[in-house]
Amino acid sequence: MVVSSAAVIWHDLECGAYAADLPLWRELAMRSAAGGEPARVLDVGAGTGRVALNLARAGHHVTALDLDAELLDALRERIGEHEVETLCADARTFDLRGEDFDLCLMPMQTVQLLGGSAARTEFLRRARAHLRPGGLLAASIITAVEPFDRAHGDPAPSPEVARVNGAIYETRAVRVSVLQESVLIERERRIHGDGGPVRDVIELDRVTAYELEREAIEAGLRPERARELRPTRDHVGSTVVILRA
Repeated sequence: MVVSSAAVIWHDLECGAYAADLPLWRELAMRSAAGGEPARVLDVGAGTGRVALNLARAGHHVTALDLDAELLDALRERIGEHEVETLCADARTFDLRGEDFDLCLMPMQTVQLLGGSAARTEFLRRARAHLRPGGLLAASIITAVEPFDRAHGDPAPSPEVARVNGAIYETRAVRVSVLQESVLIERERRIHGDGGPVRDVIELDRVTAYELEREAIEAGLRPERARELRPTRDHVGSTVVILRA
């Protein structure tokens, strides 16, 4: 595997090993496929291709959308013979003229990174505009988060470690803070032998499945029964909100 940047390494370490949601995305792709043909899937927040490549290997046609061009460069290096197209665009404003997907996915709580209700509604409208009649949209959110602070002695997840081109990269979550409107996830990243650790903070909007479904109705989508993804040793559980065009 060719690694293009440190950003790709951190992304792969922190997101690439998660697999608990993959069976659900494959199930939804099979459900969404029209007339037994492979599904046309839009993977929003695709990163380096964790979900997109899995669905492509299952025979589906995938368009991978992400705002980070470096991550998409890495994805293109991994495509091989699979049916994956890439698009560098903002989830709130993208416009694929003439494209009509069977399924739109937003895994890994990406919908909670968009910046509030108005931004989520804009994404939902863009997704609705790119779904065929009866197509599905599925977005994963986390709602039950336990705060902790490793500096205070609280139990914390084990670090993720990888050796890349002779260097050892290590990343671990060290603090989760639950605020009124957001959740802050703070990580400590370290390249061994290259100085001290660097802190990275991700801010997730707090949103319930009911709130996201209400925003989806405003965007012209119809909620269906949500699905639950059980927690794993290293990842919290999540709710997958499912919506139909």
